[in-house]
Amino acid sequence: MSDPPPSSSPPSYPPDGGIELLRELALNLRSSWNHRSDELWEEIDPEMWRETGNPWVVFQSAPLSRLRELAASSRFRGRVEALHEARRRALSAPAWSSKQGDLGALPTAAFFSMEYAVSETLPIYSGGLGNVAGDYLKAASDLGVPVVGVGLLYQQGYFRQTIDADGAQREFLPFNDVSQLPIVPLRDAEGAQVRVRLPRGGSPVWLRGWKARVGRVPLYLLDSNDPSNTPADRGITAQLYGGGEEVRLLQEMALGIGGWRLLHRIGLAPDVCHLNEGHAALAALERAAQFMRDTGRPFDVAVDATRVGNVFTTHTPMETGFDRFPRALVEAYLGGYVREELGVSLEALLALGRADPANDGEPLNMAWLATRLSGAANAVSRRHGQVSRRIFQVLFPRWPEADVPVGHVTNGVHVPSWDSAEADALWTKACGTERWHGTTEGLGRAIAACPDTDLWAFRAAAREKLVTFVRERLARQLATAGVTGNRLDVASSVFDPDALTIGMARRFTDYKRPTLLLHDVERLARLLRDPQRRVQIVVAGKAHPRDEHGKGLVQEWVRFARREDVRHAVVFLADYDLRLAEHMVQGVDVWVNTPRPPWEACGTSGMKVLVNGGVNLSARDGWWAEAYTPDVGWVLDGDGHDDAADAGRLYELLEREVVPSFYSRDEKGTPRAWVARMRASMASLTPKYSADRALREYVEGFYVPAARAFARRSAEGGRPAEAIAEWKRTISARWPLLRFGDVRVRTEGGQHHFETSLYLDGLDPDSVSVELYADAEEGSGPVRLAMRRASPLVGAHGFAYEVEVAETRPAVHFTPRVVASHPELAPLEATWILWAR
Repeated sequence: MSDPPPSSSPPSYPPDGGIELLRELALNLRSSWNHRSDELWEEIDPEMWRETGNPWVVFQSAPLSRLRELAASSRFRGRVEALHEARRRALSAPAWSSKQGDLGALPTAAFFSMEYAVSETLPIYSGGLGNVAGDYLKAASDLGVPVVGVGLLYQQGYFRQTIDADGAQREFLPFNDVSQLPIVPLRDAEGAQVRVRLPRGGSPVWLRGWKARVGRVPLYLLDSNDPSNTPADRGITAQLYGGGEEVRLLQEMALGIGGWRLLHRIGLAPDVCHLNEGHAALAALERAAQFMRDTGRPFDVAVDATRVGNVFTTHTPMETGFDRFPRALVEAYLGGYVREELGVSLEALLALGRADPANDGEPLNMAWLATRLSGAANAVSRRHGQVSRRIFQVLFPRWPEADVPVGHVTNGVHVPSWDSAEADALWTKACGTERWHGTTEGLGRAIAACPDTDLWAFRAAAREKLVTFVRERLARQLATAGVTGNRLDVASSVFDPDALTIGMARRFTDYKRPTLLLHDVERLARLLRDPQRRVQIVVAGKAHPRDEHGKGLVQEWVRFARREDVRHAVVFLADYDLRLAEHMVQGVDVWVNTPRPPWEACGTSGMKVLVNGGVNLSARDGWWAEAYTPDVGWVLDGDGHDDAADAGRLYELLEREVVPSFYSRDEKGTPRAWVARMRASMASLTPKYSADRALREYVEGFYVPAARAFARRSAEGGRPAEAIAEWKRTISARWPLLRFGDVRVRTEGGQHHFETSLYLDGLDPDSVSVELYADAEEGSGPVRLAMRRASPLVGAHGFAYEVEVAETRPAVHFTPRVVASHPELAPLEATWILWAR
């Protein structure tokens, strides 16, 4: 639930109001994508602003005398008041959400995520999952969608990276001083900081509540660094993804159970609970527990009431990537909570998180738990949807893969966070200032009309800025590694502002194949040494601290970049973070991504170059599998099983297509074919792969249906949910007794006529749906035809069923089946199925 918009009446400023208004501007993370206030912070402390880019740090670090001096200046105070008023008007203006009358009042969604990459000023993220979560909150602010974020506040966050003199990765964990973060403590009516109790075997853990502002959207954070906790418990939220499985389980308890309790504690009752990956599964469990406390209903009824209001998004392309916890650990930390607050046995909880509920040897799988506690699930790209249906099929035994109820919403990026100043000016001129705050379908036509010369000029300016940044960052990096003298001077001469610039940044792990371009280093070196067609590469990325192989991949790039013959054209920049990513995606001409298909769930880094006129060269995986057409970029085909062959294809693309296209110029020096591809990419892909589009899909396709279903089931204290639970018990008891009779087929008049009988053994015939099914064929999807209920069977409880189908496929391709049917059944609840043969 977003905070209410500011009043429309003119503000009245208190004494020292200029300082107070400046404080409000510094605390709102809207400044991470709306840069109108940047000059203020630079004026307060130019050096601190240049080093941190953090308004709150600049504000906190400035002497009070300096702030009072500036506030006394009518010029400075006038700018502060104007910015404050502009922000107030922007946040209270009608947004996309207020214009969706056909959807009714939009539901409030609570979004639970282990990490958020909103701004480098709030370092509580590691990579892609956090980027998606941060951009989601920003899009919710722009569109006015009532969303609240829930996450954890880490004392140290994720590790920072340096490169030593030998080219090896080194990690360190600077402390996140809460006084320097753009957050405020949540306080109750008496001014005390809000705390919630986390049940944990042995003794409880206290979690403190904090709040960050992301435009209109509140982000609530919890940490365990409470003085009343033991030293070990204070360290639960020390590091993102730090520690072993014990710490991970406690963190997921803090996020899910603690997060839902925090929302309840401050008076929020979201309609929808959105679980961003299985890490957040316990939020759905606590939601059911809260329903039990509110209504007195038992656990199974509470689950049936609340699950339809839960949405689960999986980001994992492999089953081994899901979090699992052994029974003993679950017993130690969740056993008491399950028995005392849910009123069920530990086995009942474990069954919800196992592929085979009866298998005592299976651990608790958080993705399976999230699925069984949710009404709908989605993957994060079209191809990832296919992969996920294969992974999750184990939860839907005997169902065809195509029928596994996991859809997809392809991720998008918050475009205003990633566009350069030059790109912003170009898009503003073509499409206006509100272009990303609603439907974006018409933007492509406007940007497609931009002249070639304008597009090429803005790309040249962006590339030149990147070169300046690379030189400055490399100089600092070398100095940190102890490099001195002439070797340090190299930084001032790397890169050429007019050269084709390739960018690569990713997590350094095997399936990302970060060193595929190094497969034949001499061939790559020849490409980089060509004086007529200059090519340069900027690389960044981290390996997990415990991944020694990944660290070796980092070192390969660093050592190659230090070769005498190519060091002018290759740079590895350490400590890949939001600021570095921003500079890279704004300045590169080509973004290269080489994952091993189909292990890229989505991948959003390549989306960030779109608005800036960069083009993609990527493996046919993740989002690029659905976005690629020959006019917008290049695709690296291959099944990913032969790195040598894939590397050869990559070199050929660069040598024969990418580089020649960039350097084929007309009489005015403009590469017409390159600009045409650039324009097509900007016009057709930027609007489509925006976070605004993704959020609208969630609202329309998931949130609104989920909220309505939850409202129906939770009415009258959960009476409809009780009826659903009883219906399910009946179905489960009767289903093993169902059986088909003979299947009869006759073919005439160009049609197959199918007849069969179904023995229901007392089950209500309205509780089932009988279908004729055939698997998909190339070029078409599966066939599902409802069979008509005909005459009742003589001497038994059952009916005959029949249907006709065109004789375009052999009759043996088709099989009758029966599935459970109820008008209120959510997609993930429908697990009962029986085949005629």
